[in-house]
Amino acid sequence: MKKVFTTLLAVTLTSSLLAACGSKTETTDSAQPAATKAPATSEAPKAASDNIKGKITFVTQRTDLINDGTFDKYKEAFKKKYPGVDDVEFEGITNYETDVRVRLSSGEAGDVLMIPSNIAQADLGNFFEPVNDVADGLGDLYFKDYKASEGKIYGIVSGVSTEGLVYNKAAFAQAGITSPPKTLDELYADAEKLKAANITPIYINYGAQWPMKQWGEVLAPFMSGNAKYLDTMLETDEPFQADNEFGKGFTIARTLIEKGYAEKDLNSNVWEASKGEIASGKAGMYFLGNWVINQVIGAGAKPEDIGFVPFPYDNSGKLNAPLNPDYFYGVSKTSKNIETAKAWVRFMVEDAGYVESSGFIPPQKAKQPALAQLKEFTEAKPNLIESVPTSSRWNEVGNQAKIDFFGGGYIQKVLVAKDFQAALDELNKSWKDARAKVK
Repeated sequence: MKKVFTTLLAVTLTSSLLAACGSKTETTDSAQPAATKAPATSEAPKAASDNIKGKITFVTQRTDLINDGTFDKYKEAFKKKYPGVDDVEFEGITNYETDVRVRLSSGEAGDVLMIPSNIAQADLGNFFEPVNDVADGLGDLYFKDYKASEGKIYGIVSGVSTEGLVYNKAAFAQAGITSPPKTLDELYADAEKLKAANITPIYINYGAQWPMKQWGEVLAPFMSGNAKYLDTMLETDEPFQADNEFGKGFTIARTLIEKGYAEKDLNSNVWEASKGEIASGKAGMYFLGNWVINQVIGAGAKPEDIGFVPFPYDNSGKLNAPLNPDYFYGVSKTSKNIETAKAWVRFMVEDAGYVESSGFIPPQKAKQPALAQLKEFTEAKPNLIESVPTSSRWNEVGNQAKIDFFGGGYIQKVLVAKDFQAALDELNKSWKDARAKVK
């Protein structure tokens, strides 16, 4: 049954993505990202808008959209829709996953925030207000029950994405590469050609830390073809093996580093600078989600120069790809302005333009994605694996083991360890000890 559902989902999404790539999308392609355009707003019923007033604080990981004024444009449109609103303040956190959990624990997480990845389903009600009314008002949503517990919905997905190889076609052409890689061997061969042409083959953004999750808990489930792969870790004391999905993902990243295919300065956080490098063709590739494509275009790339294909993690030529939720909007349980906070969530999904400018697949299933590069991706016909929430025990064991899943720190250590097996053994020991304590 699951296989049939996944197949139907893939067909539906592919049809939707292909339909989205017509002339309307092409007319919006420009070197200026859509995020800079004034968002459209829909009329709010007066009775509903009377309670939407005052001031709220939005805590976000998108520091770039605070710095470039995009969120200020969203705020002005929101205040125009709801004249009773005095202000929306924005607080950006660079090391979001770690720092926002501290803020939540202290009750200082603002009114609206992006829900951290590793809060267990059963614990969501300790920190967030139910938003079932918001979810129902938005229609048929992807991942509607992903952040839910006992019938209460605590999060609304901000966007849906898949993961793949984002590449600069002009850089590839300069290196003599005529098509993107379809196998792992081709990936390494293309990286060698880019390196020979004095082009940084791939930015893994080691120094930013959070992109390291790509090589572990992001890659492993869809590489395995099992959406519940992370929960299978609970069945063993030694989930980190050189020859399983975790080990294979780590090995690919270690190879990229060892052969000089990744950025030279691993330890500095060059995340923002890397977008300009990819955009200009000084660097060739990312392994990230489609959400980064508009950021690269915003950094100066011509839209037609940026391609997007499934990530070639092996030599089979038959690849899986994930259908993933991005962060979920949550309304803080400590908010003193819950109705306005909920209205901001609805606005961000429906009216702001954030979904389109971020290159997401829309949260609302009836809406078509605007990102042209998704056509190339779907033409490769990957098998789409829809993500599912991890169990509360998986989160508990990971926390007890002090393995910062989705934070990336533990993967940093593995990728540069002189003794790969010893690094895996250390992770396994932490996991085993924690698994014994968490029943």
